[in-house]
Amino acid sequence: MTSTLKDQAVTICRHSDLIPNSGICADVTGQQVALFYLPNESPCVYAIGNWDPIGKANVLSRGIVGDIGGRLIVASPLYKQHFDLVTGECLDNSDISVPVYAVELVADHVLLKQ
Repeated sequence: MTSTLKDQAVTICRHSDLIPNSGICADVTGQQVALFYLPNESPCVYAIGNWDPIGKANVLSRGIVGDIGGRLIVASPLYKQHFDLVTGECLDNSDISVPVYAVELVADHVLLKQ
């Protein structure tokens, strides 16, 4: 789904577009955002940049989500580096990180806040 960022929250997809315990990709003003729906967590929706800075490809939404030492992570499908869904930090190399976006599930809409 394509949206534009403004100084307010924008709807980037619907709740029904999300896949439990998995990721999807949304296009937000030409930038790919990886959304992860973890229904047993609070909050239950997380968003990071989809670009894997190590593998040099837009693939993080296809990674496997999990928990390492109490940190919610996604493992890149390319070289398996782990990215924290809250901070964007690469657990395997603290010099590398991905952008993190504030998202919220409101009724049937996933809102991205700038």
